[in-house]
Amino acid sequence: MHVSLRQLQVFLCVAQCRSFSQTGQTLGLTQSAVSRAMVELEGQLHVRLLDRTTREVLLTDAGQLLAQKAAPLLQELADTLAEVADVGHAARGQVRMASSPTLSAALMPACIAACNRELPQVQLQLVDRLQQEVLAQVRSGDVHFGLVVEPPELGDLDCINLLHDPFVAVLPPGHALVQQAQDATSLRWDQLRGEALVLLDHASGSRRLMDAALLASGCGPEHSPVVQEVGHVTTAFRMVEAGIGISIMPGLAIPAQGLSSLQVRDLRPQVQRAIMLVRRRQRSLPAAAQAVWDLVARRLTTLPPQ
Repeated sequence: MHVSLRQLQVFLCVAQCRSFSQTGQTLGLTQSAVSRAMVELEGQLHVRLLDRTTREVLLTDAGQLLAQKAAPLLQELADTLAEVADVGHAARGQVRMASSPTLSAALMPACIAACNRELPQVQLQLVDRLQQEVLAQVRSGDVHFGLVVEPPELGDLDCINLLHDPFVAVLPPGHALVQQAQDATSLRWDQLRGEALVLLDHASGSRRLMDAALLASGCGPEHSPVVQEVGHVTTAFRMVEAGIGISIMPGLAIPAQGLSSLQVRDLRPQVQRAIMLVRRRQRSLPAAAQAVWDLVARRLTTLPPQ
């Protein structure tokens, strides 16, 4: 038996209108299409549903039973489909987003606050992880999407660039390079040659970009040794304070109020890291996750340049 939803809809309209022509007008069908649908439905059920006269269409006993039983079922189906469509388009529920620590601290608090204001039915849960873990969680589907520093390869991920964050040098106040800084605000990368460095370790998405910039400026490991590798920016700042070395940091790692005990200098030529949102390729996001993705993208792409 192959009874279609369309056949049942036409039948119920005929049962209500008691006319093939009026049914056709209501449903946007020709009278012959209505008649054909009823013949096909009766053929599938092997029972006569309608008695046709020259003036009206009457329901048989079988037709009355079908109309009585099918009408509420089709209405329930329509209500269910509308409810499913509403779920698909409504921005509500929990959204899990992963971000690396520096980006979490510098960018996400304002985004979460905006989400609370603009999407009150969405609960945004931030998962604060190292970059490699962020990418792994995006790929596994443990989170809906992630905020990262440009990965070496995207592979199975889709991304959008949001902003660019330049690297800066962090030095103790009495360091000789502080006095050499051009116009008191910047240093050249090659001026770091011969300096001991305290850098973020390779779990950071920024480290490979720092290494490339140092090498390009003649400050490779043989000339500017990395004496300490750390996982957190605060640890690096304390080591610089202790005189262990100087550091290179993303601009977003520097607090808005600055570092009272340290000096920060721009590095020339400017080298930037790209900050991007990433998600699994060819996977649609739920409505709530898409709404948060759009909100984060909108806020971060309108930030003033560093």
